[in-house]
Amino acid sequence: MKRSKIALLLMCAMLFLLTACAHGGNIENVEITDWKTSEIYTDAEIEAAFKTVKDYFSGEFDGCTLTKLYYPGDTFADEFSEWATQYEADEAIVIYSDFDVDSSGGDGSLNPNSTYENWKWILVRDTGGTWKHADHGYG
Repeated sequence: MKRSKIALLLMCAMLFLLTACAHGGNIENVEITDWKTSEIYTDAEIEAAFKTVKDYFSGEFDGCTLTKLYYPGDTFADEFSEWATQYEADEAIVIYSDFDVDSSGGDGSLNPNSTYENWKWILVRDTGGTWKHADHGYG
């Protein structure tokens, strides 16, 4: 009886590990393009935004491979303010990405075997805080 419980626990643990390994998007070879120096954000703040996007992507975009991240520049500052207001935050930043989708279609909402370009990531934070994912997509 005791051995069968141990065996069952080991099987459950292995299943959990296999499932955990298969979950999420691939961020291993993402290219981060150079950006023009921002008058709004430091390079460290922009890099922190890239990390937030990568963390979210790796956890939520099954069957997808993130290929490129880039900061579109300060020309979108009006949009940053609008996003911050909409999400009741002090600041917002928009990051763009490109990614590939495998034959699974990700979670089913993406086109299988396709590439998405200029995918928008909206991140928000309060003054002195860390970036948090607020929204993503085209638009």
